Amino acid sequence: MINKRLLVKNLLAHNDENSFYDKKRFLNIGQKEGKGKFLKHVCALANSNPENHSFIVVGVEDEDNKIVGVDFFDDSKIQNLVNAYLDNPPLISYENIPFPHLPEGKVVGLVTIRSNGKVCALRKNIWKYYGGAVFFREGSISMPKAFDIKLKSINAEVVATIEQHAKNNIELTLDGVIDFINHRHRDLESNYKVFKEQFVVCWAGNRKKVKDQTYYSRVDIELINEQVKLFYSTLDEVTISYDEHSFTTIEFVQLGLGKKQKYYPLEQVAISFEDNGTYQLQSELLFEPPQYDKKTLHHIFNANNALLQKLAKTVTLTTREEADLKHLPDTYLICYLNGFEDAKEQLELARPLLKQYNPKAYVGLKEALRILRKVRYS
Repeated sequence: MINKRLLVKNLLAHNDENSFYDKKRFLNIGQKEGKGKFLKHVCALANSNPENHSFIVVGVEDEDNKIVGVDFFDDSKIQNLVNAYLDNPPLISYENIPFPHLPEGKVVGLVTIRSNGKVCALRKNIWKYYGGAVFFREGSISMPKAFDIKLKSINAEVVATIEQHAKNNIELTLDGVIDFINHRHRDLESNYKVFKEQFVVCWAGNRKKVKDQTYYSRVDIELINEQVKLFYSTLDEVTISYDEHSFTTIEFVQLGLGKKQKYYPLEQVAISFEDNGTYQLQSELLFEPPQYDKKTLHHIFNANNALLQKLAKTVTLTTREEADLKHLPDTYLICYLNGFEDAKEQLELARPLLKQYNPKAYVGLKEALRILRKVRYS
């Protein structure tokens, strides 16, 4: 098993980006430009490494390799995005890697790319890149190339050595468990479970019981062996269940208009552990969005737009408008789920305004975008 935190450190030890890894301060696949750039780099890295893994490290300053982190990102459908835009798409995963010095909720993102051995190309136009384009890596740059170039790995041995140096050991695993329970989550109820005598899963949260069901909030779940966060949220409710072979979570989101709030199951994620030292992670979207009267939603949508205009012009809000601002991310999300396509663009426009004006509402906005991302690529 590979300790992903060690893997990130070993990758960053190769100061310059190259044919098998790239580094980014952040990813923005919610916008066409960010999505196009991401797909270009995935295509180039897959074509430049047909026989081994390649990587994108997210949350690192480009100039000095300083690890600054990014928000937890749990888009389990990122493979669907790659499949939709690339011919001969590689296998791809996005993992959240905790580092001790980062603030709560901040991690380093690790994108792992595995070529299928065939030439990867853009299937259709995206941003300024045309369908049919093929990219390769030249040093730290992803460049378009002729389609008939044969694939070959030039750094296979280097990548194998880096992964070998990132192998886990019992000391790192024990240190990880102790740090998770005694230091990072000393104020929460914490637990751990060993699977197949090899894998250790730790989880922490505030527990509450409703009828016969136990729910957790402020949830953090981590696969200690690989230093990978499986789940993190400061807002949502989660159920946790496990047996000798698997660990399963169901995430619930609270949505509604005004005081009529209700919890809806969003996604089930199950990690199954095998006797041969491997595991499988499977997710299933359970979400059925609530439907509301379109006339009511038109009124809410227009009111939200007016609020954003006031924030942009630094107009002082009334007490009622301040209260409405707290619910703006959720109500925009409900509007989008009921067919208001422009609500997605409005959420993006609200990002810098809420970040500056109302940090609590900004946290809610990031949660709304996370839910929207899951629903769009399911």
